[in-house]
Amino acid sequence: MKIVKFILCLLFALVFINAGLDKFFHYNPMPKLTPEQVKIFAAFAEIGWLLPLVGAVEVIGGILFIFPKTRALGAIIILPVMVGIFLHNVYRDPNQTGVIIAVVMFLINIWAIIDNREKYKALIS
Repeated sequence: MKIVKFILCLLFALVFINAGLDKFFHYNPMPKLTPEQVKIFAAFAEIGWLLPLVGAVEVIGGILFIFPKTRALGAIIILPVMVGIFLHNVYRDPNQTGVIIAVVMFLINIWAIIDNREKYKALIS
């Protein structure tokens, strides 16, 4: 079980590290966007600091998520980005192609938070 957990967390982290680095280096091809999605991404681009911030959060959170000692922090750092990804795919993806991936990734993130709940007790006590 420990190996499965590590592999799952490593894959989750690598997805976010890749997505974060792509926001800086633009090496992944963009999928075909709907006109509404084009407007949304144009708005993101207009706010010049937003995508680099999200990219940095994805890279830092992904790196932290790899290691068991820092996984709790990585899971909390990535959570707001993951919620945004999930909501975007649920409400803005007309073909629902990304929804399954977003749900799986969201569940892995929530599972990591629940799995590390003891580490968060000091924050809320």
